Amino acid sequence: MTNLKMKKHNNMRGLAVEVKDGNVNVALRKLKKKVDDSEILIEVLKRQHYEKPTETKKRKKGAARARWLKKIREQQLPKKMY
Repeated sequence: MTNLKMKKHNNMRGLAVEVKDGNVNVALRKLKKKVDDSEILIEVLKRQHYEKPTETKKRKKGAARARWLKKIREQQLPKKMY
């Protein structure tokens, strides 16, 4: 049974970073960059809890409204300084 689990994990591909000259900090920075670029963390956080379809719709609608308000705010003329 444990052999099957080990084989399953060996087939999975993950992110890897090579540590050169013992520079762990540089390698860690590169790994964080890769994780951010691949959006793995966002996907994991999203799948931690089930989100109802109505909650998804509500979240997307709120994000769209925030984008719209930001666009309106950027298009307004600056306030008078006197």
